[in-house]
Amino acid sequence: MGSRSGLPAVRPVRERFWAGVRSGLSPWDAGAVAGIGHSSAGKWFRAAGGVKALGPGPVSGRFLSAAEREEIAIGLVRGESYRVIGARIGRPACTVSREVARNRDWRGRYRALAAQALAEERARRPKQAKLAGSGELRGLVQGMLEKNWSPEQISVALRRQYRDRPEMQVSHETIYQSIYVQGRGALRRELAASLRTGRAVRKPRRKEGERRGRIPGMVNISERPAEVADRAVPGHWEGDLILGTRNSAIGTLVERSTRFVMLLHLPPRRRDTAAVAAAMTAAAATLPAQLRRSLTWDQGAEMASHVQIAAATGLDIYFCDPHSPWQRGSNENTNGLLRQYFPKGTDLSVHSSQHLEQVAAELNGRPRKTLGWKTPAQALDEVLASQAA
Repeated sequence: MGSRSGLPAVRPVRERFWAGVRSGLSPWDAGAVAGIGHSSAGKWFRAAGGVKALGPGPVSGRFLSAAEREEIAIGLVRGESYRVIGARIGRPACTVSREVARNRDWRGRYRALAAQALAEERARRPKQAKLAGSGELRGLVQGMLEKNWSPEQISVALRRQYRDRPEMQVSHETIYQSIYVQGRGALRRELAASLRTGRAVRKPRRKEGERRGRIPGMVNISERPAEVADRAVPGHWEGDLILGTRNSAIGTLVERSTRFVMLLHLPPRRRDTAAVAAAMTAAAATLPAQLRRSLTWDQGAEMASHVQIAAATGLDIYFCDPHSPWQRGSNENTNGLLRQYFPKGTDLSVHSSQHLEQVAAELNGRPRKTLGWKTPAQALDEVLASQAA
């Protein structure tokens, strides 16, 4: 299992070794704890530059463990299908199939220990750049660059010319990296002059200090009034888009206290800020003033005109934190219900505004447990009646 056998140590052994080093043990004491010899412990430590933090950390659950590979090998010997094996180890059948295909030996046999060693070897970092390790490939790429071929043209040409030699194929991104990142030791920096741009470094896609995707002037949900959170005051809405194919979308608005739903009809293949602003302004115009207090949305680019929307609708607009759908829980729940009518992977632009109104009416006429089995329409009518009294 360890390096004494002449095979690379499996990942759990390396994990125990580096956990010991991080805890303050010397490399040799950590090696003893992990079950490897002094020589191997010293080699591992020196290979990492003598720095404790460079040892491999905990294995992510995304990756197969040595124990799971043992189960796969046992299942194959028993003649079990990939689906059966996957169910036993809690992995999809496609994961098992990929693992076996990648780690068979030349006879087509799958061995757990060999598969683990191969996986660890592929995971080792840093790796030598492909162009740095192949003089033949590097020479071809350099020659094509000198003829003013683009990296993408080079990549496609090599893939067609060397269909049966994957070692002679290279992606256009690898070529760019080999020019821009000179530490990779592959292509000469002066070859950058052969690129269309002539730049030796990549041009940033955003201005200095600019945060990608941030909407100017947005107000975070943390600044939203407390009355919104307790749902006692009506007129606070949550909104989002449900997306379909061909750039189609439907806007959804849910009133927090009554769960009343409104659907926004957007033009075909348009979900830009102008289309969303027009649809939202039209929908808000149908509501009485007491039901237009606030709107909470995620940080989607479709809300870039939130200042204009707020002015046109009278709604105070707040934005959720990134990747925090629970901050619009009512809206997320409603979007899930709407998928019964608008399945994923379909073109949502085929639905007319009349059909959206019918779907909204059906949801608003459905009794809800959270409302004491009232319907959202009944709850909204009660709110309006109490405010009119």
